[in-house]
Amino acid sequence: MMILPGSAVRVKNNADIYYGYQGLVQRISSGSAAVLFEGGNWDKLVTFRLSEIELVDATAGRGKK
Repeated sequence: MMILPGSAVRVKNNADIYYGYQGLVQRISSGSAAVLFEGGNWDKLVTFRLSEIELVDATAGRGKK
């Protein structure tokens, strides 16, 4: 699957301070993605190379309706 704006992603680069964090892609440009992290009382927009992030199933763990 492709990473597109609005996609839920996780940082997979274990050398990065944001390793394991999940966020939403805001925009994609020149092989990089701006990812928005929201956590309690803070929001942070960080740019990653597409190779450093992976798609996450945003519906995982939710009950069926």
